[in-house]
Amino acid sequence: MRATFEELIAEAVAVPVGGWDFSWFDGRATEQRPSWGYARLVADRMAGAHAALDVQTGGGEVLATVPEPPALLVATDSWRPNLPVAARHLRPLGALVVEAADAPTLPFRDAVFDLVVSRHPVGTLWDEIARVLRPGGTFLSQQIGAGTNRELSEAMLGPLSPPDPRHPEKLAAAARAAGLTVLDVRAESLRAEYFDVAAVTYFLRKVVWTVPGFSVDEYLPRLRAVHERIQAEGPFVSYARRVLIEARKPAGVDEDGRRGIE
Repeated sequence: MRATFEELIAEAVAVPVGGWDFSWFDGRATEQRPSWGYARLVADRMAGAHAALDVQTGGGEVLATVPEPPALLVATDSWRPNLPVAARHLRPLGALVVEAADAPTLPFRDAVFDLVVSRHPVGTLWDEIARVLRPGGTFLSQQIGAGTNRELSEAMLGPLSPPDPRHPEKLAAAARAAGLTVLDVRAESLRAEYFDVAAVTYFLRKVVWTVPGFSVDEYLPRLRAVHERIQAEGPFVSYARRVLIEARKPAGVDEDGRRGIE
């Protein structure tokens, strides 16, 4: 017997949203993975690093998969419920988990890391990334692309302005403006399917930028409409946009950020 709308909503509300573990969605939603394999790229870069930083680590779930961590490994997050989750996941790697605001600065001295990574940051502090990188150090990030899950956002909010098609180019320009050399930038659109309204509701509770200020009570009529649509037509389909960017701090930049002798 199918669960009712009320039962599905109650189930989604009861699930904790701490950390960045999406295993609850197994059997309830699917999302294509980017072809570049971010976790694999991070593991590869970490194997050659001496000191690395993961900015906005969430619950540390991706970083925890690194098989060869560097001697110094630090992870930050700004949301306090994530910190104990990340500490638990990253303890086997010997990582230090630090509470740090998303802006305006990173709480580290200049030129301390030869690798900085960040998956789905709320915002990228390009000047700060450049500051904490050693000369020759690398920044690797998988970013949320413009218009990601637009279909899901519009189901709650109504029609939205078109996303900026130049978002990847603007990310690259921001990296260059901070003095970094862009090594790679590419974007992909990835199909996501939600098989019931519980999956939609939990996603909106967890991925808060999809519908800023989302609450179940406020959006209950919209959620009911999504439930009825899924019942009539099948899975709700949305598209996640992802951008990969990799950049390097030139080796000719000294620890004070000045151009050195090549």
